[in-house]
Amino acid sequence: MENKEIARNYRFLAILLGAMIAGCIAGWLSPAFAGWLKPFGTVFINMMFCIVVPLVFASIAGSVAGMKSRRRAGKILGTTVAVFVITGAIAAFIMFILMKIFPPVLEAWKEIPKEEMGEYATLSDMLVNFFTANDFVGLLTRRAMLPLIVFSLLFGFAVNLSEGGEGTVTRFLDGLTAVMLKFVKIITYYAPVAFFAIFAGLVADYGSMITQSYGRAMLVYYPLCFVYIFTAFPIFARFGGGPGAVKTMFKHIARPAVVSLGTCSSVATIPTNMEVAEATGISKDVSEMVVPLGATMHMDGSCFSCVLKIAFVFGVFGLDLTWGQLIPIILVAVLSSVGMSGVPGGGYIGEYIICSIFFPTQMELAFPILVAIGNLVDPPATMINSSGDYVVSYIVSRFVDGKDWLQKRLRG
Repeated sequence: MENKEIARNYRFLAILLGAMIAGCIAGWLSPAFAGWLKPFGTVFINMMFCIVVPLVFASIAGSVAGMKSRRRAGKILGTTVAVFVITGAIAAFIMFILMKIFPPVLEAWKEIPKEEMGEYATLSDMLVNFFTANDFVGLLTRRAMLPLIVFSLLFGFAVNLSEGGEGTVTRFLDGLTAVMLKFVKIITYYAPVAFFAIFAGLVADYGSMITQSYGRAMLVYYPLCFVYIFTAFPIFARFGGGPGAVKTMFKHIARPAVVSLGTCSSVATIPTNMEVAEATGISKDVSEMVVPLGATMHMDGSCFSCVLKIAFVFGVFGLDLTWGQLIPIILVAVLSSVGMSGVPGGGYIGEYIICSIFFPTQMELAFPILVAIGNLVDPPATMINSSGDYVVSYIVSRFVDGKDWLQKRLRG
């Protein structure tokens, strides 16, 4: 891959990170100036909050309404989705344990009243809030994200049953999704200015603990991604492919890993994953199902970051990460990283899910913190997500083609 292409893919990320660093410096040197900048950050956050409801509704409902076939469930698809969910839950559990051992924020950021946070949602509350809002008007708020998602799914299925994947309402939803994504793109151009202002204000208010907390979070996340590749991936490959699978996996996995780092995109890594899957001997129908789905649904690296984000903001507000929160956190990590990542704008939707479940009264502060962490961990997260799609093909092949599928390919 040419250096110019790599630089182009990382240019905006570098600009955004540079704005964050510059904002931290400005807030440290001149707290009064940072206070003057605060409205520039608030404008960005408010615009994003205004987008979220129509974006979630249009993108999810449109995706379901546009399905050409309702008979997708089969052995390959069912196994693939199940493996995505299980590996995502495993990743979330691993990060939860690490967050208990190495909390990213050691001391609550000052001047944030704990009592304003409220209690995190219990499992029973989470189940109720997932399915329902008090009425239709209750769906039209960013604080009812999960009920809105369920409503959007059901609305999409209803449209699909009515129009069969093509029709006026389906085209309207697709068009609205396209418009909202362009809206997001327009606002994103303003993001560097907003993040300069936001982080200037954060440093002015909370001091050097900002950079210390983010640095500690990165010291946990980056090594974990590489350890995961050399521990979890071999286990998954051995389970899926049997003897010789680990050696074969390491022979091929470098290519998708490098491409994903260079492009910072799971979708852009699909062709490479398809090529290495074919070279491994994975059945074509398996790779053609697993790899494209994996590019939008298999997000172990994002499950890592989701738990990291939750633990980080818990620490910011001086709240303890307890074992009682394990199941809700894993469910939210899997939903936001595995379930929502395939939806247009899914990254932002994941942030809103986290906020609405765990930080409903502090969304204005929690949201930019979550987005910042997402940008900081994006390259290694994408590498785990993308190269993991190839590894998952081994597991699906085991259940579709038998335990000895790889040995047959190697002998043949």
